[in-house]
Amino acid sequence: MSPQIAIYAVWTIWALSWGLAAFWANRTVGEPARRSQLFYRVVTVAGVVLLFGINPREPAWPWRLWHAGPEFAWATVALAALGFAFAWWARLHLGRLWSSSVTKKAGHHVVDTGPYALVRHPIYTGIIAAAFAVFLLKGTLIALAGAAVMISGFYIKARLEERFLRQELGVDAYNAYASRVAMLVPFIA
Repeated sequence: MSPQIAIYAVWTIWALSWGLAAFWANRTVGEPARRSQLFYRVVTVAGVVLLFGINPREPAWPWRLWHAGPEFAWATVALAALGFAFAWWARLHLGRLWSSSVTKKAGHHVVDTGPYALVRHPIYTGIIAAAFAVFLLKGTLIALAGAAVMISGFYIKARLEERFLRQELGVDAYNAYASRVAMLVPFIA
């Protein structure tokens, strides 16, 4: 198996398992207006299309930034797997409070333990690491653009989620958490 096939397999396994786990969540008791969630979704999907949907066979300079050697290529597969393992740790730690969109679940509260003690959005951090791994493996400007757009989508979603959670869970409680824990990259406010 090549690293290219392996990294796509890692993404496929994550996506399928993530979709199945979506049924394991508390009922939604609040959410921002659906239209407020449209922008981050469009941006994220555009990033995914650029990252995965455009695959020139042998892009010439200036499209190719580098060619990943075998060791580097397998390291990107490991980075993607580690990113998804971090996301799964966060998903399992969050338990039934998880949602694929910005919502308030029954019994919702600020979770600040486990991976949530390292970053406020560990699921996004894990997916971002996996997207960055695909860019590193492909080494093209198109993949860079895809990863950057996808990361922007998750950043926009995180900002929306934080505004919503401050409103729903209490400004003081969420601000206390946000003052202690970085948003997406550990130890970087």
